[in-house]
Amino acid sequence: MKKLLTILFIVAVSQALFAQGDIDEQNKIFYRNERTVGINLNSNGFGISYREGKRLDFLNKRIIDIDFNIVKHPKEVKLSNPWVQAGGSFVFGKQNELYTLRGAIGHQHEIFRKMDLGGVAIRYFYSGGAALALAKPIYYNVLYYTPASTYQIKQEKFNDDILNITNIYNKASFFKGISEIKVYPGLFAKAGLNFEYSKEDKIIHSIELGTA
Repeated sequence: MKKLLTILFIVAVSQALFAQGDIDEQNKIFYRNERTVGINLNSNGFGISYREGKRLDFLNKRIIDIDFNIVKHPKEVKLSNPWVQAGGSFVFGKQNELYTLRGAIGHQHEIFRKMDLGGVAIRYFYSGGAALALAKPIYYNVLYYTPASTYQIKQEKFNDDILNITNIYNKASFFKGISEIKVYPGLFAKAGLNFEYSKEDKIIHSIELGTA
């Protein structure tokens, strides 16, 4: 599977955070479990994620990850028909929108504890599981010019009759083609580092760097 650089920003209320710090005067509680939501910024798209962690001991957690991502090709460029002012932008020649839904189970280990308020805790994690790739065909509003110097608009998938961007008015509704979604199952694994820097016991602020 192609390696992806993933940056995961997590700002979430947690049910499981070990609070520590020499300077921090908050009441200290040992939280067993945590739940977080985050935003994924990948080298080929973006998405949202959910993580649930169950503390196994002082430094280790079992984690369950679920994420949904929109996949973009690195060479995608949005264009618009220069002759149509009201038309929207589209990626010329693109045939499908691709989404991934993934679920995984794994492990997280704390390497470096937060020693004071404003410090950073460093953890490594790894997980693996099942993935579904969802390919939805894209429909375009295609212009067909008539001898009377007018035009008709037809909703079609990209085909050989669409020679350039002036043949396209804009992209059709997102819901057009949903019934034609194709599902491709697969497996995946990911690993990375988590940097947790929250100044509060019950709130998690963290950044993750990893590969999948």
